[in-house]
Amino acid sequence: MRKLVKYFIKYEVSGNVLLGLILIFGIVGMMGLQSTFFPKVPSRIILIQAVYPGASPEEIEESIILKIEDKIKGVTGIDRITSISTENSGKITIETTRYADIDNVLIDVKNAVDQIISFPVGLENLDVFKIEAINNAISFAISGNADLKTLKEIARKTERDLMSYEGISKLTLSGFPNEEIIINLKEERMLAHNITFNEVIQAVKSTNIEVTGGTVKGKNEEYKIRIKNRYYTGEEIKNTIIKAEADGQVLQLKDIAFVEDTWAETPNRNFYNGKPSVNIEVSYTNEQDLLEVTDYVKEYLIDFNSKYDIVQADITRDSSITVTQRIDLLAKNGIIGFAIVLVLLALFLHFRLAFWVALSIPISFAGMFILATFFGVTINVISLFGMIIVIGMLVDDGVVISENIYRHFENGKGRMQAAVDGTMEVLPAIFSAILTTMVAFLAFFYIDGRMGDFFKEMAFIVIATLFFSLIEGVFILPAHIAHSKALDKSTKPNKFMRVTSGFMIWMKETLYRP
Repeated sequence: MRKLVKYFIKYEVSGNVLLGLILIFGIVGMMGLQSTFFPKVPSRIILIQAVYPGASPEEIEESIILKIEDKIKGVTGIDRITSISTENSGKITIETTRYADIDNVLIDVKNAVDQIISFPVGLENLDVFKIEAINNAISFAISGNADLKTLKEIARKTERDLMSYEGISKLTLSGFPNEEIIINLKEERMLAHNITFNEVIQAVKSTNIEVTGGTVKGKNEEYKIRIKNRYYTGEEIKNTIIKAEADGQVLQLKDIAFVEDTWAETPNRNFYNGKPSVNIEVSYTNEQDLLEVTDYVKEYLIDFNSKYDIVQADITRDSSITVTQRIDLLAKNGIIGFAIVLVLLALFLHFRLAFWVALSIPISFAGMFILATFFGVTINVISLFGMIIVIGMLVDDGVVISENIYRHFENGKGRMQAAVDGTMEVLPAIFSAILTTMVAFLAFFYIDGRMGDFFKEMAFIVIATLFFSLIEGVFILPAHIAHSKALDKSTKPNKFMRVTSGFMIWMKETLYRP
Protein backbone atom coordinates (compact mmCIF):
# COMPACT_ATOMS: atom_id res chain seq x y z
CA MET A 1 0.00 0.00 0.00
CA ARG A 2 2.86 2.40 0.81
CA LYS A 3 4.30 1.96 -2.70
CA LEU A 4 0.91 2.65 -4.28
CA VAL A 5 0.37 5.79 -2.18
CA LYS A 6 3.92 6.94 -2.97
CA TYR A 7 3.32 6.38 -6.70
CA PHE A 8 0.23 8.62 -6.75
CA ILE A 9 2.05 11.28 -4.72
CA LYS A 10 5.13 11.20 -6.97
CA TYR A 11 3.16 11.25 -10.23
CA GLU A 12 0.42 13.82 -9.66
CA VAL A 13 -0.98 13.33 -13.16
CA SER A 14 -2.18 9.82 -12.24
CA GLY A 15 -4.32 11.26 -9.45
CA ASN A 16 -5.65 13.97 -11.76
CA VAL A 17 -6.56 11.38 -14.41
CA LEU A 18 -8.36 9.28 -11.80
CA LEU A 19 -10.14 12.39 -10.52
CA GLY A 20 -11.22 13.39 -14.03
CA LEU A 21 -12.50 9.94 -14.89
CA ILE A 22 -14.53 9.71 -11.69
CA LEU A 23 -16.10 13.15 -12.26
CA ILE A 24 -16.87 12.58 -15.96
CA PHE A 25 -18.39 9.12 -15.60
CA GLY A 26 -20.12 10.17 -12.39
CA ILE A 27 -21.89 13.06 -14.10
CA VAL A 28 -22.89 10.78 -16.99
CA GLY A 29 -24.19 8.20 -14.52
CA MET A 30 -26.13 10.79 -12.53
CA MET A 31 -27.81 12.17 -15.68
CA GLY A 32 -28.87 8.65 -16.65
CA LEU A 33 -30.42 7.70 -13.31
CA GLN A 34 -34.17 7.15 -13.28
CA SER A 35 -36.32 8.97 -10.72
CA THR A 36 -38.97 7.13 -8.69
CA PHE A 37 -40.74 7.75 -5.39
CA PHE A 38 -39.61 4.49 -3.77
CA PRO A 39 -36.82 2.15 -4.91
CA LYS A 40 -37.68 -0.12 -7.82
CA VAL A 41 -38.80 -3.45 -6.41
CA PRO A 42 -39.73 -6.28 -8.81
CA SER A 43 -43.21 -7.67 -8.43
CA ARG A 44 -43.53 -10.66 -6.10
CA ILE A 45 -47.33 -11.00 -6.14
CA ILE A 46 -49.40 -13.43 -8.24
CA LEU A 47 -53.19 -13.09 -8.20
CA ILE A 48 -55.83 -15.72 -8.97
CA GLN A 49 -59.36 -14.41 -9.52
CA ALA A 50 -62.41 -16.68 -9.75
CA VAL A 51 -65.95 -15.55 -10.69
CA TYR A 52 -68.86 -17.88 -9.88
CA PRO A 53 -72.19 -16.02 -10.34
CA GLY A 54 -74.82 -16.76 -7.74
CA ALA A 55 -72.50 -18.54 -5.29
CA SER A 56 -72.22 -17.68 -1.60
CA PRO A 57 -68.83 -17.02 0.06
CA GLU A 58 -68.99 -20.49 1.65
CA GLU A 59 -69.52 -22.14 -1.75
CA ILE A 60 -66.65 -20.14 -3.24
CA GLU A 61 -64.39 -21.21 -0.38
CA GLU A 62 -65.24 -24.91 -0.47
CA SER A 63 -65.61 -25.57 -4.19
CA ILE A 64 -62.87 -23.28 -5.58
CA ILE A 65 -60.47 -21.61 -3.13
CA LEU A 66 -59.55 -24.65 -1.04
CA LYS A 67 -58.98 -26.79 -4.12
CA ILE A 68 -56.62 -24.24 -5.62
CA GLU A 69 -54.74 -23.74 -2.34
CA ASP A 70 -54.22 -27.48 -1.90
CA LYS A 71 -52.91 -27.79 -5.46
CA ILE A 72 -50.41 -24.91 -5.37
CA LYS A 73 -48.97 -25.55 -1.89
CA GLY A 74 -46.18 -27.64 -3.35
CA VAL A 75 -45.09 -25.10 -5.97
CA THR A 76 -41.46 -24.05 -5.46
CA GLY A 77 -40.86 -20.37 -4.79
CA ILE A 78 -44.08 -19.56 -2.91
CA ASP A 79 -43.64 -17.78 0.41
CA ARG A 80 -47.22 -17.06 1.49
CA ILE A 81 -50.78 -17.67 0.27
CA THR A 82 -53.81 -15.62 1.35
CA SER A 83 -57.37 -15.77 0.05
CA ILE A 84 -60.65 -13.84 0.24
CA SER A 85 -64.07 -15.30 -0.56
CA THR A 86 -66.98 -12.97 -1.27
CA GLU A 87 -70.38 -13.13 -2.92
CA ASN A 88 -70.00 -14.38 -6.51
CA SER A 89 -66.18 -14.28 -6.53
CA GLY A 90 -62.97 -15.25 -4.77
CA LYS A 91 -59.36 -14.08 -4.84
CA ILE A 92 -56.10 -15.82 -3.96
CA THR A 93 -52.94 -13.77 -3.43
CA ILE A 94 -49.60 -15.56 -3.77
CA GLU A 95 -46.39 -13.93 -2.55
CA THR A 96 -43.17 -15.43 -3.88
CA THR A 97 -39.91 -15.75 -1.99
CA ARG A 98 -37.34 -12.97 -2.26
CA TYR A 99 -35.03 -14.60 -4.78
CA ALA A 100 -37.57 -16.66 -6.76
CA ASP A 101 -38.17 -15.99 -10.46
CA ILE A 102 -41.78 -14.83 -10.46
CA ASP A 103 -42.27 -15.71 -14.15
CA ASN A 104 -41.31 -19.33 -13.51
CA VAL A 105 -43.53 -19.45 -10.43
CA LEU A 106 -46.40 -18.00 -12.48
CA ILE A 107 -46.05 -20.77 -15.08
CA ASP A 108 -45.99 -23.45 -12.35
CA VAL A 109 -49.08 -21.96 -10.68
CA LYS A 110 -50.99 -21.87 -13.98
CA ASN A 111 -50.07 -25.49 -14.69
CA ALA A 112 -51.18 -26.52 -11.20
CA VAL A 113 -54.53 -24.74 -11.54
CA ASP A 114 -55.14 -26.24 -15.00
CA GLN A 115 -54.84 -29.73 -13.51
CA ILE A 116 -57.93 -29.20 -11.35
CA ILE A 117 -60.93 -30.80 -13.10
CA SER A 118 -63.49 -30.74 -10.28
CA PHE A 119 -64.52 -27.09 -10.44
CA PRO A 120 -68.29 -26.51 -10.25
CA VAL A 121 -70.38 -26.00 -13.39
CA GLY A 122 -70.97 -22.32 -14.02
CA LEU A 123 -67.52 -21.16 -12.92
CA GLU A 124 -66.16 -18.59 -15.34
CA ASN A 125 -62.56 -18.76 -16.58
CA LEU A 126 -59.94 -18.35 -13.86
CA ASP A 127 -57.60 -15.39 -14.23
CA VAL A 128 -54.01 -16.07 -13.11
CA PHE A 129 -51.64 -13.14 -13.56
CA LYS A 130 -48.71 -11.25 -12.08
CA ILE A 131 -49.39 -7.94 -10.31
CA GLU A 132 -47.33 -5.26 -12.00
CA ALA A 133 -45.48 -2.77 -9.81
CA ILE A 134 -47.39 0.50 -10.34
CA ASN A 135 -47.03 3.69 -8.27
CA ASN A 136 -48.93 6.96 -8.23
CA ALA A 137 -47.16 9.83 -9.97
CA ILE A 138 -49.69 12.65 -9.98
CA SER A 139 -53.44 13.06 -9.59
CA PHE A 140 -55.66 15.95 -10.62
CA ALA A 141 -59.34 16.86 -10.61
CA ILE A 142 -61.31 18.31 -13.52
CA SER A 143 -64.15 20.30 -11.98
CA GLY A 144 -66.59 23.02 -12.95
CA ASN A 145 -70.21 24.00 -13.40
CA ALA A 146 -70.88 21.33 -16.02
CA ASP A 147 -73.03 18.22 -16.13
CA LEU A 148 -71.47 14.83 -15.45
CA LYS A 149 -71.63 13.75 -19.08
CA THR A 150 -69.64 16.79 -20.21
CA LEU A 151 -67.08 16.22 -17.47
CA LYS A 152 -66.72 12.58 -18.52
CA GLU A 153 -66.24 13.49 -22.19
CA ILE A 154 -63.54 16.03 -21.28
CA ALA A 155 -61.88 13.50 -18.96
CA ARG A 156 -61.87 10.84 -21.68
CA LYS A 157 -60.28 13.27 -24.13
CA THR A 158 -57.69 14.17 -21.50
CA GLU A 159 -57.02 10.46 -20.99
CA ARG A 160 -56.41 9.95 -24.72
CA ASP A 161 -54.11 12.98 -24.88
CA LEU A 162 -51.98 11.83 -21.93
CA MET A 163 -51.85 8.21 -23.09
CA SER A 164 -50.44 9.37 -26.43
CA TYR A 165 -47.26 10.41 -24.59
CA GLU A 166 -44.67 7.66 -24.70
CA GLY A 167 -43.73 7.93 -21.01
CA ILE A 168 -47.30 7.44 -19.71
CA SER A 169 -49.11 4.11 -19.88
CA LYS A 170 -51.28 3.92 -16.74
CA LEU A 171 -54.27 6.19 -16.04
CA THR A 172 -57.30 5.71 -13.81
CA LEU A 173 -60.50 7.77 -14.02
CA SER A 174 -62.97 8.05 -11.15
CA GLY A 175 -65.85 10.25 -10.09
CA PHE A 176 -68.61 8.97 -12.33
CA PRO A 177 -70.64 5.72 -12.46
CA ASN A 178 -70.99 3.58 -15.55
CA GLU A 179 -73.39 4.71 -18.25
CA GLU A 180 -76.49 2.63 -18.89
CA ILE A 181 -79.29 2.53 -21.44
CA ILE A 182 -82.69 2.05 -19.78
CA ILE A 183 -85.50 0.45 -21.79
CA ASN A 184 -88.91 0.81 -20.08
CA LEU A 185 -91.46 -1.28 -22.02
CA LYS A 186 -95.07 -0.11 -22.41
CA GLU A 187 -97.25 -3.07 -21.57
CA GLU A 188 -100.36 -1.81 -23.39
CA ARG A 189 -98.39 -1.19 -26.58
CA MET A 190 -96.87 -4.68 -26.40
CA LEU A 191 -100.32 -6.25 -26.02
CA ALA A 192 -101.66 -4.20 -28.88
CA HIS A 193 -98.99 -5.53 -31.21
CA ASN A 194 -98.91 -9.03 -29.69
CA ILE A 195 -95.24 -8.69 -28.66
CA THR A 196 -93.72 -10.69 -25.79
CA PHE A 197 -90.93 -9.66 -23.47
CA ASN A 198 -88.58 -12.34 -24.81
CA GLU A 199 -89.15 -11.18 -28.38
CA VAL A 200 -87.96 -7.67 -27.43
CA ILE A 201 -84.86 -9.06 -25.71
CA GLN A 202 -84.04 -11.28 -28.69
CA ALA A 203 -84.49 -8.41 -31.14
CA VAL A 204 -82.19 -6.10 -29.19
CA LYS A 205 -79.54 -8.84 -28.80
CA SER A 206 -79.58 -9.94 -32.43
CA THR A 207 -79.28 -6.43 -33.87
CA ASN A 208 -76.81 -4.94 -31.39
CA ILE A 209 -73.79 -6.94 -32.59
CA GLU A 210 -70.34 -6.59 -34.08
CA VAL A 211 -69.08 -9.78 -35.74
CA THR A 212 -66.87 -10.95 -38.58
CA GLY A 213 -68.65 -12.43 -41.58
CA GLY A 214 -65.73 -14.10 -43.30
CA THR A 215 -63.85 -13.09 -46.44
CA VAL A 216 -64.55 -12.71 -50.15
CA LYS A 217 -61.68 -13.47 -52.51
CA GLY A 218 -61.46 -11.41 -55.64
CA LYS A 219 -59.12 -11.66 -58.59
CA ASN A 220 -56.45 -9.40 -57.09
CA GLU A 221 -57.72 -8.65 -53.61
CA GLU A 222 -59.32 -10.27 -50.61
CA TYR A 223 -62.17 -8.49 -48.81
CA LYS A 224 -63.07 -9.02 -45.17
CA ILE A 225 -66.75 -8.81 -44.27
CA ARG A 226 -67.54 -7.35 -40.88
CA ILE A 227 -70.91 -6.44 -39.41
CA LYS A 228 -70.63 -3.31 -37.26
CA ASN A 229 -74.03 -2.70 -35.76
CA ARG A 230 -73.32 -2.03 -32.08
CA TYR A 231 -75.21 0.77 -30.35
CA TYR A 232 -73.74 2.97 -27.62
CA THR A 233 -76.55 5.50 -26.98
CA GLY A 234 -80.28 5.33 -26.40
CA GLU A 235 -80.90 7.48 -29.47
CA GLU A 236 -79.30 4.80 -31.64
CA ILE A 237 -80.93 1.77 -30.05
CA LYS A 238 -84.48 3.16 -30.05
CA ASN A 239 -84.70 2.60 -33.83
CA THR A 240 -84.18 -1.15 -33.44
CA ILE A 241 -86.77 -3.10 -35.48
CA ILE A 242 -88.75 -5.41 -33.24
CA LYS A 243 -91.26 -6.79 -35.73
CA ALA A 244 -92.13 -6.44 -39.39
CA GLU A 245 -95.79 -7.04 -40.36
CA ALA A 246 -96.90 -8.80 -43.54
CA ASP A 247 -98.39 -5.57 -44.86
CA GLY A 248 -94.97 -3.89 -44.67
CA GLN A 249 -95.54 -2.05 -41.40
CA VAL A 250 -92.40 -1.91 -39.24
CA LEU A 251 -92.52 -1.88 -35.43
CA GLN A 252 -89.54 -0.19 -33.76
CA LEU A 253 -88.40 -0.25 -30.14
CA LYS A 254 -89.39 3.39 -29.62
CA ASP A 255 -92.98 2.47 -30.49
CA ILE A 256 -93.35 0.15 -27.49
CA ALA A 257 -90.83 1.51 -24.95
CA PHE A 258 -89.21 4.56 -23.42
CA VAL A 259 -85.45 4.52 -24.13
CA GLU A 260 -83.08 6.86 -22.31
CA ASP A 261 -79.41 7.21 -21.37
CA THR A 262 -78.73 7.26 -17.65
CA TRP A 263 -76.09 6.50 -15.05
CA ALA A 264 -75.76 3.33 -13.00
CA GLU A 265 -77.19 3.50 -9.49
CA THR A 266 -73.79 3.35 -7.80
CA PRO A 267 -72.80 6.13 -5.34
CA ASN A 268 -69.74 7.18 -7.30
CA ARG A 269 -69.54 10.96 -7.27
CA ASN A 270 -66.66 13.33 -6.62
CA PHE A 271 -66.66 17.01 -5.76
CA TYR A 272 -63.76 19.46 -5.73
CA ASN A 273 -64.26 22.83 -4.03
CA GLY A 274 -68.00 22.14 -3.98
CA LYS A 275 -68.22 21.49 -7.73
CA PRO A 276 -68.75 18.16 -9.52
CA SER A 277 -65.43 16.71 -10.61
CA VAL A 278 -63.75 13.79 -12.32
CA ASN A 279 -60.45 12.61 -10.88
CA ILE A 280 -57.59 11.34 -13.04
CA GLU A 281 -54.74 9.42 -11.43
CA VAL A 282 -51.55 9.06 -13.50
CA SER A 283 -49.27 6.20 -12.48
CA TYR A 284 -45.84 5.04 -13.58
CA THR A 285 -44.23 1.62 -13.90
CA ASN A 286 -40.70 0.47 -13.05
CA GLU A 287 -39.59 1.37 -16.57
CA GLN A 288 -40.90 4.96 -16.45
CA ASP A 289 -39.48 8.10 -14.86
CA LEU A 290 -41.46 9.85 -12.11
CA LEU A 291 -40.16 13.37 -12.69
CA GLU A 292 -40.54 13.04 -16.46
CA VAL A 293 -44.17 11.95 -16.09
CA THR A 294 -45.12 14.67 -13.61
CA ASP A 295 -43.37 17.41 -15.58
CA TYR A 296 -45.27 16.46 -18.74
CA VAL A 297 -48.62 16.32 -16.92
CA LYS A 298 -48.02 19.74 -15.34
CA GLU A 299 -47.24 21.27 -18.72
CA TYR A 300 -50.34 19.62 -20.17
CA LEU A 301 -52.56 21.01 -17.38
CA ILE A 302 -51.30 24.54 -18.00
CA ASP A 303 -52.33 24.21 -21.65
CA PHE A 304 -55.60 22.51 -20.59
CA ASN A 305 -56.65 25.38 -18.31
CA SER A 306 -55.93 27.91 -21.05
CA LYS A 307 -58.30 26.09 -23.45
CA TYR A 308 -61.36 25.49 -21.22
CA ASP A 309 -63.52 28.06 -19.49
CA ILE A 310 -66.28 25.90 -18.02
CA VAL A 311 -63.93 23.49 -16.26
CA GLN A 312 -60.62 23.75 -14.44
CA ALA A 313 -57.91 21.16 -13.73
CA ASP A 314 -56.27 21.25 -10.29
CA ILE A 315 -53.53 18.98 -8.97
CA THR A 316 -54.65 17.06 -5.89
CA ARG A 317 -51.57 14.92 -5.32
CA ASP A 318 -48.03 15.17 -6.63
CA SER A 319 -45.49 12.51 -5.63
CA SER A 320 -42.65 14.43 -7.24
CA ILE A 321 -42.86 17.21 -4.62
CA THR A 322 -41.31 15.03 -1.91
CA VAL A 323 -38.56 13.85 -4.26
CA THR A 324 -37.68 17.37 -5.42
CA GLN A 325 -37.69 18.59 -1.81
CA ARG A 326 -35.21 15.85 -0.88
CA ILE A 327 -33.04 16.79 -3.86
CA ASP A 328 -33.09 20.46 -2.80
CA LEU A 329 -32.24 19.47 0.79
CA LEU A 330 -29.34 17.34 -0.44
CA ALA A 331 -28.00 20.18 -2.61
CA LYS A 332 -28.40 22.65 0.25
CA ASN A 333 -26.59 20.39 2.74
CA GLY A 334 -23.83 19.71 0.22
CA ILE A 335 -23.22 23.41 -0.37
CA ILE A 336 -23.30 24.18 3.36
CA GLY A 337 -20.91 21.31 4.12
CA PHE A 338 -18.53 22.39 1.38
CA ALA A 339 -18.57 25.96 2.70
CA ILE A 340 -18.04 24.93 6.35
CA VAL A 341 -15.05 22.75 5.44
CA LEU A 342 -13.54 25.59 3.40
CA VAL A 343 -13.96 28.16 6.16
CA LEU A 344 -12.90 26.09 9.17
CA LEU A 345 -9.92 24.38 7.56
CA ALA A 346 -8.83 27.69 6.06
CA LEU A 347 -8.78 29.14 9.58
CA PHE A 348 -6.93 26.28 11.26
CA LEU A 349 -4.69 24.96 8.46
CA HIS A 350 -4.52 26.47 4.98
CA PHE A 351 -7.15 27.56 2.51
CA ARG A 352 -5.58 25.43 -0.28
CA LEU A 353 -5.79 22.35 1.93
CA ALA A 354 -9.37 23.24 2.72
CA PHE A 355 -10.28 23.29 -0.98
CA TRP A 356 -8.79 19.84 -1.69
CA VAL A 357 -10.49 18.34 1.37
CA ALA A 358 -13.88 19.87 0.46
CA LEU A 359 -13.50 18.48 -3.07
CA SER A 360 -13.97 14.98 -1.64
CA ILE A 361 -17.74 15.64 -1.39
CA PRO A 362 -18.45 15.90 -5.16
CA ILE A 363 -15.81 13.26 -6.00
CA SER A 364 -17.33 10.70 -3.62
CA PHE A 365 -20.83 11.30 -4.94
CA ALA A 366 -19.61 11.09 -8.53
CA GLY A 367 -18.03 7.71 -7.82
CA MET A 368 -21.22 6.49 -6.17
CA PHE A 369 -23.27 7.49 -9.24
CA ILE A 370 -20.97 5.35 -11.41
CA LEU A 371 -21.81 2.25 -9.38
CA ALA A 372 -25.48 3.24 -9.05
CA THR A 373 -26.03 2.95 -12.80
CA PHE A 374 -24.90 -0.70 -12.76
CA PHE A 375 -26.95 -1.75 -9.73
CA GLY A 376 -30.32 -0.30 -10.77
CA VAL A 377 -30.41 2.43 -8.12
CA THR A 378 -32.86 5.27 -8.74
CA ILE A 379 -33.26 8.81 -7.42
CA ASN A 380 -35.93 8.28 -4.77
CA VAL A 381 -36.75 9.32 -1.21
CA ILE A 382 -34.80 6.39 0.28
CA SER A 383 -31.61 6.81 -1.79
CA LEU A 384 -31.71 10.58 -1.27
CA PHE A 385 -32.03 9.97 2.47
CA GLY A 386 -28.87 7.87 2.28
CA MET A 387 -27.06 10.67 0.45
CA ILE A 388 -28.13 13.19 3.08
CA ILE A 389 -26.87 10.86 5.84
CA VAL A 390 -23.47 10.26 4.27
CA ILE A 391 -22.65 13.91 3.54
CA GLY A 392 -21.50 14.43 7.12
CA MET A 393 -19.11 11.47 6.91
CA LEU A 394 -17.30 12.28 3.69
CA VAL A 395 -14.72 14.83 4.81
CA ASP A 396 -13.71 13.07 8.04
CA ASP A 397 -10.91 11.04 6.50
CA GLY A 398 -9.80 14.00 4.36
CA VAL A 399 -9.55 16.29 7.38
CA VAL A 400 -7.49 13.74 9.34
CA ILE A 401 -5.11 13.01 6.44
CA SER A 402 -4.57 16.63 5.44
CA GLU A 403 -4.00 17.75 9.03
CA ASN A 404 -1.50 14.95 9.64
CA ILE A 405 0.40 15.72 6.42
CA TYR A 406 0.57 19.38 7.39
CA ARG A 407 1.84 18.40 10.86
CA HIS A 408 4.69 16.34 9.35
CA PHE A 409 5.51 19.24 7.06
CA GLU A 410 5.65 21.69 9.99
CA ASN A 411 8.02 19.27 11.77
CA GLY A 412 10.58 19.81 9.01
CA LYS A 413 9.96 17.01 6.52
CA GLY A 414 9.93 17.58 2.77
CA ARG A 415 6.58 17.86 1.04
CA MET A 416 6.77 14.41 -0.61
CA GLN A 417 7.95 12.64 2.53
CA ALA A 418 5.42 14.50 4.67
CA ALA A 419 2.60 13.42 2.32
CA VAL A 420 3.67 9.76 2.37
CA ASP A 421 4.35 9.53 6.11
CA GLY A 422 1.31 11.58 7.07
CA THR A 423 -1.00 9.39 4.96
CA MET A 424 0.42 6.04 6.03
CA GLU A 425 0.43 6.96 9.71
CA VAL A 426 -3.33 7.49 9.89
CA LEU A 427 -4.34 5.05 7.13
CA PRO A 428 -5.05 2.06 9.47
CA ALA A 429 -7.30 4.16 11.70
CA ILE A 430 -9.14 5.72 8.73
CA PHE A 431 -9.57 2.36 7.02
CA SER A 432 -10.93 0.82 10.22
CA ALA A 433 -13.34 3.69 10.82
CA ILE A 434 -14.77 3.59 7.28
CA LEU A 435 -14.90 -0.21 7.23
CA THR A 436 -16.79 -0.22 10.54
CA THR A 437 -19.42 2.13 9.09
CA MET A 438 -19.70 0.03 5.94
CA VAL A 439 -20.24 -3.16 7.97
CA ALA A 440 -22.91 -1.44 10.04
CA PHE A 441 -24.89 -0.44 6.93
CA LEU A 442 -24.23 -3.83 5.34
CA ALA A 443 -26.76 -5.30 7.78
CA PHE A 444 -29.59 -3.66 5.76
CA PHE A 445 -28.95 -6.12 2.93
CA TYR A 446 -30.06 -9.01 5.15
CA ILE A 447 -33.43 -7.59 6.22
CA ASP A 448 -36.36 -9.53 4.74
CA GLY A 449 -39.63 -8.14 3.46
CA ARG A 450 -40.50 -4.79 2.00
CA MET A 451 -38.34 -2.96 4.54
CA GLY A 452 -35.28 -4.83 3.34
CA ASP A 453 -36.13 -4.17 -0.32
CA PHE A 454 -36.28 -0.44 0.37
CA PHE A 455 -33.45 0.24 2.80
CA LYS A 456 -30.80 -1.86 1.10
CA GLU A 457 -30.69 0.92 -1.48
CA MET A 458 -29.92 3.45 1.25
CA ALA A 459 -27.17 1.13 2.53
CA PHE A 460 -25.73 0.82 -0.98
CA ILE A 461 -25.57 4.62 -1.31
CA VAL A 462 -23.71 5.02 2.00
CA ILE A 463 -21.26 2.16 1.35
CA ALA A 464 -20.48 3.18 -2.24
CA THR A 465 -19.98 6.85 -1.30
CA LEU A 466 -17.70 5.99 1.63
CA PHE A 467 -15.70 3.63 -0.62
CA PHE A 468 -14.93 6.41 -3.09
CA SER A 469 -14.29 8.79 -0.21
CA LEU A 470 -11.58 6.40 0.97
CA ILE A 471 -10.07 6.19 -2.54
CA GLU A 472 -10.06 9.97 -2.85
CA GLY A 473 -8.61 10.48 0.62
CA VAL A 474 -5.80 7.92 0.27
CA PHE A 475 -4.69 8.35 -3.36
CA ILE A 476 -5.93 11.66 -4.80
CA LEU A 477 -5.87 14.02 -1.79
CA PRO A 478 -2.24 13.39 -0.66
CA ALA A 479 -0.99 13.98 -4.23
CA HIS A 480 -2.77 17.32 -4.44
CA ILE A 481 -1.53 18.39 -1.01
CA ALA A 482 2.06 17.33 -1.76
CA HIS A 483 2.13 19.47 -4.91
CA SER A 484 0.16 22.34 -3.40
CA LYS A 485 1.67 25.69 -2.53
CA ALA A 486 0.46 25.04 1.01
CA LEU A 487 3.60 22.91 1.49
CA ASP A 488 5.92 25.32 -0.31
CA LYS A 489 8.08 27.18 2.24
CA SER A 490 9.11 29.75 -0.34
CA THR A 491 5.51 30.83 -0.93
CA LYS A 492 4.70 33.98 0.98
CA PRO A 493 1.30 34.06 2.73
CA ASN A 494 -1.27 36.18 0.91
CA LYS A 495 -3.57 38.71 2.50
CA PHE A 496 -6.25 36.08 3.27
CA MET A 497 -3.71 33.91 5.10
CA ARG A 498 -2.36 36.86 7.06
CA VAL A 499 -5.83 37.89 8.15
CA THR A 500 -6.90 34.38 9.16
CA SER A 501 -3.57 33.71 10.94
CA GLY A 502 -3.84 37.00 12.82
CA PHE A 503 -7.41 36.19 13.81
CA MET A 504 -6.44 32.75 15.15
CA ILE A 505 -3.44 34.16 17.06
CA TRP A 506 -5.67 36.82 18.59
CA MET A 507 -8.21 34.19 19.70
CA LYS A 508 -5.46 31.99 21.15
CA GLU A 509 -3.60 34.73 23.02
CA THR A 510 -6.56 36.92 24.01
CA LEU A 511 -9.41 34.48 24.60
CA TYR A 512 -8.02 30.99 25.12
CA ARG A 513 -4.62 31.42 26.90
CA PRO A 514 -5.95 33.58 29.83
